Amino acid sequence: MAKKGHLRSLILLTATMAAATALAGCGTPSNASDTSSSGAVGSSGTASSPSSSATADSNSASASTDASSAAAPGLCNASMLAGSVDDTGGGAAGHIYMKLIVKNTSSQTCIIDGYPGVSLVGSGNGTQVGAPADRDSTLPSEGPVTLNPGATAVAQLRYTQAGDYQNCTQTPADGLRVYPPSATDALFIAHPLTGCSETSIVLLTIGAFKAS
Repeated sequence: MAKKGHLRSLILLTATMAAATALAGCGTPSNASDTSSSGAVGSSGTASSPSSSATADSNSASASTDASSAAAPGLCNASMLAGSVDDTGGGAAGHIYMKLIVKNTSSQTCIIDGYPGVSLVGSGNGTQVGAPADRDSTLPSEGPVTLNPGATAVAQLRYTQAGDYQNCTQTPADGLRVYPPSATDALFIAHPLTGCSETSIVLLTIGAFKAS
């Protein structure tokens, strides 16, 4: 009987030691690397955060966009320009060909693109005389013209003499009112001409601006 008891004790001791060994194997070694971090570990051992990298990239792209926007010039308005007319271009069959010239007198670069709005004005107060200029489709826009400070652009203006129309009520004009393309303000160019008070008679045609 003593022999059997001793055998039973030996079996229990062996089972206990086996269980303890199994439990020890389930633990995490103290020197194991923690791979649960969302950041990748570089060669220096410092974790890099994906969120901080994305933020830096976003800030860089935003700064680049802001710089591009700041560098892009806006459209020219009348307050940035001075106008003049060169009527030495000659004419034929009652027409006079002129150059409508605008100069950037501001300290900022701007863009002028397309046809200006042009009309005769008089009475010393800017009252419009007759019909505004028609656009000359044979002189379309060649694309945006960048005007640096001091630079000029030119558009061809054709004037038909009022005396060519028998039903014209001839009216003196002090000059031209010119709206730059897409602008809501206008500039005045002193250049006396004779207009027709009838809006059914179109004496002016205008081409698109081009670099001069």
